[in-house]
Amino acid sequence: MFESAETDHVIDRETYEAAVPKLRQALLDAQYKLKEQGRFPVILLINGVEGAGKGETVKLLSEWMDPRLIQVESFLERTEEERLRPPAWRYWQRLPPKGRIGIFFGNWYSQLLHARVEKRIKSAELEEGIGDAERLERMLSDEGALILKFWFHLSKKQLKHRLKVLKDDPLHSWRISPLDWQQSRTYDKFVEHGEHVLRRTSRDYAPWYVVAGYDENYRSLMVGNILLEALNGALERDAQPPRSPHTAPLPPNLDGRGVLSSLDMSQSLSKDEYKEQLIAEQARLSGLVRDKRFKRHALVAVFEGNDAAGKGSTIRRVTGALDPRQYRIIPIAAPSEEERAQPYLWRFWRHIPRLGGFTVFDRSWYGRVLVERVEGFANEADWLRAYSEINDFEEQLTDAGIVLVKFWLAIDSDTQLKRFKEREETPFKRFKITEEDWRNRDKWDVYSAAVEYMVARNSTEIAPWTLVEANDKRFARVKVLRTINDALEAAFERNR
Repeated sequence: MFESAETDHVIDRETYEAAVPKLRQALLDAQYKLKEQGRFPVILLINGVEGAGKGETVKLLSEWMDPRLIQVESFLERTEEERLRPPAWRYWQRLPPKGRIGIFFGNWYSQLLHARVEKRIKSAELEEGIGDAERLERMLSDEGALILKFWFHLSKKQLKHRLKVLKDDPLHSWRISPLDWQQSRTYDKFVEHGEHVLRRTSRDYAPWYVVAGYDENYRSLMVGNILLEALNGALERDAQPPRSPHTAPLPPNLDGRGVLSSLDMSQSLSKDEYKEQLIAEQARLSGLVRDKRFKRHALVAVFEGNDAAGKGSTIRRVTGALDPRQYRIIPIAAPSEEERAQPYLWRFWRHIPRLGGFTVFDRSWYGRVLVERVEGFANEADWLRAYSEINDFEEQLTDAGIVLVKFWLAIDSDTQLKRFKEREETPFKRFKITEEDWRNRDKWDVYSAAVEYMVARNSTEIAPWTLVEANDKRFARVKVLRTINDALEAAFERNR
């Protein structure tokens, strides 16, 4: 895989200087067209052997192009803030928006390779990390991103020659870093594992390009031309290529029955029972969140449900047991302009709490398979694909110690109609009822079918859905609190 890159590719200065002006102008033109169209972001992953010209090439690209539209990120050791969140969180925070170019040093591949070479992880963990990287890149590509991955290469002989030349040159010896010396000692293992990673992860939607790094003229023109060709190819398409859902289509529900129809909606609590149980569960939650074991976890509570099912009042009973500094409530509405410029899950990743934190999502990422599906805001490929993307997202959360509880607050059609009318007739509740609520009610059966499929595909062992019978609000509030408390206690017990 690296044989060609280990050949002494050389371009003379005259040829290089003749080619650069035309290439620079073409790259600038493509960059401004990318900004003008604003259809997709570009992500460049920079990896390879130390001393092969990674930094110099990126610096040159910033000189050739408009640096204001290029975002260079370097991921070194995880910060304290990053260690308290899932590993992918740090990358999601720094994704470039549509119309911009993001260049990632020290990306997910660098972290994996150095960990494997230094024997901090075993082969099985490397394979798991490769799978995580592939899923992330597949999702980013499906959301429209143009991903290019560069491996800058030197042969072992070329690396040793470079180090010797620089070491013997008093004016340039400072250019040798500790990483260069470390690379010379671990070269064979690094290249062995690097080839494995490249072989496993070079895909049509995120290809690897091996760059011969010995001659700066050659590598500069090679990277510039690869980037230009990829940019022009993506820009010349009138639209993004059709996206594959990567999942099986939804099966028909032949008898019309499902989990919603099996709920016992008659369950209720008397006022006295409610008061007693509410106080007990709130006290229990308060104690669990203050428990020292909670610092090894975080809590994410997702609330979805029928309109007028009581999500807001239930959330208030949950947070009523806590100090406001102990939680955050994230209300999810239509995406903002900033959020539309990023992949779908970006606006949720940015709000994931650190260990010891508690975040409530009032509506959530499930909007893609509910309202966006039903109202046609997402095409079929997008919402079909979302089922598996959501499962992967939730697995990353739970793997990082986050206790994830998901609630669907269910009411029947008659109860919803009654509550809608009450809202219209009560002055201080009128703001809660809109024309959109009535339109959604006309699609009751369609929304119910979407919920059934959501539960079928996204209620997993690690992140099950809790269906809450909410015709009686008192019963629903207590059930929600008890479920949260049980989930926290179970997490504490597993990590004893």
